[in-house]
Amino acid sequence: MIRQSAFGIALSMLVLASGFKTTTSGNTSKNKLFVNQVLSISSPPIATSINFKTTDLEKSVFARINRYRISQGLPKLVLNPSITKQARIHSKNMANGKVPFSHDGFKQRVNAIALRYKSAAENVAVNQGYSDPAAEAFTGWLNSPDHLINIKGNYNLTGIGVATNSKGEVYLTQIFLRNK
Repeated sequence: MIRQSAFGIALSMLVLASGFKTTTSGNTSKNKLFVNQVLSISSPPIATSINFKTTDLEKSVFARINRYRISQGLPKLVLNPSITKQARIHSKNMANGKVPFSHDGFKQRVNAIALRYKSAAENVAVNQGYSDPAAEAFTGWLNSPDHLINIKGNYNLTGIGVATNSKGEVYLTQIFLRNK
């Protein structure tokens, strides 16, 4: 949707790739990929060129996820630097076009984290043209049943990575982990 704003013509979009999950059982792992995508357009006027501090966006997503979990009677997630590192790498790779917007390489990302885990999941989003991309991704994930399953899942650790590119796209990756 194209809309005229005080900043000129702005295109705003939010795309979500549904959560990818893997669980381990003994020496085997079971992977499930949900492939539906959702496009959501916001209605308030937005700026076309905004500089974001990606670590602030990561903190915002983390705080929103934990507030939501608490409101649902679920325990808070603990932010883990190793998981965050892998989430950041994936977001950066998507932002610079090294990998497509997807869950490609999810298993490798999780295996690169120096933790043994029972289960893991991932939510990704890309948006452009929003003044608060963290809020847009979070709202999109809450409104998507597959993403919400990950947010409400039996996980205790998380990592969040955000990256932007010169087109103004904001890529967000959240990895959820239940360690052994």
